[in-house]
Amino acid sequence: MHLREVADLVAGRLEHADPEMRITGVHTLGSAQPDQASFLANMRYKGLFEASRAGVIIITEKAFPENTRPVIRVKDPYLAFSLLQRHFHPQPRADGIRHPSAVIHDTAHLAEDVDIGPLAVIGRHVHIGAGSRIAAACVIEDDVQIGASCTLHSHAVVGTSCVLGNKVIVQAGTIIGCDGFGYAWTGQEHLKIPQTGRVVLEDGVEIGANTCIDRGVIGDTLIETGTKLDNLIHIGHNVRIGAYSIMASQVGISGSAEIGKGCQLGGQVGIAGHLHIGDGCRVAAKSGVPGDLEAGGTYAGIPAMPHRLWLRVSALMTRLPDIWKTLGKRARS
Repeated sequence: MHLREVADLVAGRLEHADPEMRITGVHTLGSAQPDQASFLANMRYKGLFEASRAGVIIITEKAFPENTRPVIRVKDPYLAFSLLQRHFHPQPRADGIRHPSAVIHDTAHLAEDVDIGPLAVIGRHVHIGAGSRIAAACVIEDDVQIGASCTLHSHAVVGTSCVLGNKVIVQAGTIIGCDGFGYAWTGQEHLKIPQTGRVVLEDGVEIGANTCIDRGVIGDTLIETGTKLDNLIHIGHNVRIGAYSIMASQVGISGSAEIGKGCQLGGQVGIAGHLHIGDGCRVAAKSGVPGDLEAGGTYAGIPAMPHRLWLRVSALMTRLPDIWKTLGKRARS
């Protein structure tokens, strides 16, 4: 790309650079070559700025006001990097290639350009939309509906009757629509409850590797538009997750919990069942959530509490031995 094209793509302002100079890709500040762009989104790496060999560096509008080297100033360098990276590394296109080892049931309906990889299994009455790619050893069980431009990476499993919207990405080893953890105690044994619902993933959802999403007991487990889940997450049966939420690795959500729109959950957050997490909540890593959370709040700790309160509690923890010692002296005096 010419630098003027880069600036247009990222809605930035080019400074101290030849607009016709061409770049071939994006790399880190420390490794970029003169024909590559780089970016500075975190000022803890500002020491690499001057030493970088990058042909142009994307920075914030106010960073390095006295700078004289080629830069593109933008509001959000990380977003600009993402746009540029997507340009140089677009998603592969489906070409309608069907590997001869794949097993595709006669009743399945696949758009002409759908790719099916080696050893994949496509069940009865499955529908797969245009431009979707099903990688090696995936299993798509009976009556599944998959929309257009979806990507299922190797060894992904989609259980019976589940629904994936358009532009859904499922990473390797993930299981969509396994049985939920539902049992009733008879007095002598745990009696398995049939799990007859579905999992519904709306448009633009991405599910990380080795994540498990349980189907509903009755009704659906629902993940709404644009939500992104990291690797190694477990979503219990009948959970509902609002649009454009995002969750880091090892989050666990128990059955029938409802997560609002635009929520952010850090790694290893645990949420008890049948709770309501309000829209826009942010929950810090390793927090345990035993009760409902109000919309828009930031929470941390076990049990989860407002973040400012958690900071005060945490600060007291290291002082507890001295406080206890002082209280003991007062009690004896």
